[in-house]
Amino acid sequence: MPVPDALLRSALAPGGTLAALPPEFAALGRHYSGKVRENYTRDGERLIIVTDRVSAFDVVLGTIPLKGQVLNGLAEHWFAATAHIFPNHLIAVPDPQAMRVVECRPIPVEFVVRGYLTGVSDTSIWRAYEQGRREFCGHHLPAGLRKHERLPANLLTPSTKAPKGQHDLSVSKDWLIAHGLIDPDRFATLERRCLDLFAAGQAIAAARGLLLVDTKYELGLRDDGEVVLIDEIHTPDSSRYWYADSYPAAMARGEDPRSLDKEFLRRWLVEQGFRGEGPPPALPDEIRLEAARRYIEVYELLTARPFAADPEPPLQRLRRTLGLR
Repeated sequence: MPVPDALLRSALAPGGTLAALPPEFAALGRHYSGKVRENYTRDGERLIIVTDRVSAFDVVLGTIPLKGQVLNGLAEHWFAATAHIFPNHLIAVPDPQAMRVVECRPIPVEFVVRGYLTGVSDTSIWRAYEQGRREFCGHHLPAGLRKHERLPANLLTPSTKAPKGQHDLSVSKDWLIAHGLIDPDRFATLERRCLDLFAAGQAIAAARGLLLVDTKYELGLRDDGEVVLIDEIHTPDSSRYWYADSYPAAMARGEDPRSLDKEFLRRWLVEQGFRGEGPPPALPDEIRLEAARRYIEVYELLTARPFAADPEPPLQRLRRTLGLR
């Protein structure tokens, strides 16, 4: 059952979305702010609060109603569903927008896995192919492929983890090794595990009528040396989803597949002439609401259960659930 439109619209009012946290939250631990997540570390654990901020082209654009709740709930769902394939850092979920996790040392690489020749950003595999490049992140691409076509095999195409406000770079395995970011044996092991995880995600998504097109995994080292998944997994922020039933017809007509993720927002930005350089355009309320509807729909499709939105103002609720009042 869809979330009532009135609830989505009420979240557009001041205080209805979570854009930032006040100084009092510093009591939760040492603070680090990411594009979307606020992190507080203490005693070997990290508290991650997922805000409603939305970013594209590595730029924070504003907020989307209920987005933090959707991302946190989907990450929890996927961490549980895939723990037997790849362990993760999750300990507990004390709030719809927060999770307690094991503190890990991040591996300074984004493990991007792609199943299709698509994308609109300057680092996308389609943009490179369109410009005539037939080598991408160390992989040879055959001639004659069309935009949005399935690749001959799923590919790991790593990228750098740029500081906030800067752009990631798509690079090859050899580049990462030459720059000392990872050693060859560890890369080979993690490549296999990420490809296995992506294939499992594709199978689960296909059973729900979706194509998992591409994704990025972030990995970290626990104190015992185990490499685990961190941050999020297979959410609409980190992944691209298409409706499976309409994909063949869209390809036959030469159209973009129907998407159910942040690609809708990226395409809108490109239509406004924005690809990450200069100030971004302001997001109209209707674009924010449509993005929220898509986030909620992908949650419900992937989890096979209704999205139970908590209507309490997020700051008020977080103060209560995290013991700040």
